[in-house]
Amino acid sequence: MTEYIFLDGEYIEADKAVIPVRTHAFLYGTSVFEGIRAYYNKEDSQLYIFRAKEHFERLLASAKVMWMKSKYSIDEYINITKELLKKCEYKTDVYIRPTLYNNSTNISPTLCDVKESLLIFTTPFGDYFDSERGLRLCVSSWRRTSDNAIPPRAKIGGAYANASLINTDAHKAGFDDAIVLSESGQVTEGSAMNFFMVTNGKLVTTNTTDDILIGVTRNTVIELAKDLGIPVEERAVDRTELYTADELFCCGTGAQIVPVESVDYRIIGDGKAGKVTKQIQSLYFDAVKGKISKYKEWCVPVYD
Repeated sequence: MTEYIFLDGEYIEADKAVIPVRTHAFLYGTSVFEGIRAYYNKEDSQLYIFRAKEHFERLLASAKVMWMKSKYSIDEYINITKELLKKCEYKTDVYIRPTLYNNSTNISPTLCDVKESLLIFTTPFGDYFDSERGLRLCVSSWRRTSDNAIPPRAKIGGAYANASLINTDAHKAGFDDAIVLSESGQVTEGSAMNFFMVTNGKLVTTNTTDDILIGVTRNTVIELAKDLGIPVEERAVDRTELYTADELFCCGTGAQIVPVESVDYRIIGDGKAGKVTKQIQSLYFDAVKGKISKYKEWCVPVYD
């Protein structure tokens, strides 16, 4: 099977896709991107792109922050992605990475007169984390970048140096990942995923204005929880609330829905996935594969 990549309006073989070494996005991190999943449903013999519209809407919002203007509409992005997946003939779960990047070759960090290119690559992708085993997290000594520095609500390539430092230090210390605080000392999110805690029967997560990426999976969880009759509260969260939560889980396109076993060595609940986490996890994995008619509109079929 030949792997294809979409680059500058063409579908080309992956090993022939190259960019110049002076590309602005490479030198200065001036790109915006999305992580999208497509799930293969064997019963339907169908590959479903999950919440493609919402992902590409966020891509264009990120682009606006970075002074980029895309020549493609949302529908065109979706059709390009469908065609790419068809050419790769996937019969498995897939990760999709569209990147809109500054292709200028001038040696200056300016975003004036930006020229953009679009790159989309795909790869077979299973579970990023074991969804059965809870994560062991720490609270990172690094702080999340702020809206007035490198805004986390925009998915900017260069901003992920922050996530890399957070994630790497957590791994070096023997943890699976980390929870990150803002400069003011309140909880934001994980290194590259959102989080939810269950406390007193309520699902709680941070505000969209608390220096987080407003996750597509986060928004999906909120909708699923409400449909399950679970009350949801978005508010500021203190670090010590994490230690006393009844349940805790992280979510994201890559992470999916993954329970948390401990934070800073404090065991969450009984250290296993709790009742609410399991409910949401089960419903989510059925929804992404197009198994629930109510959520079928979130799933874009690839094969005609």
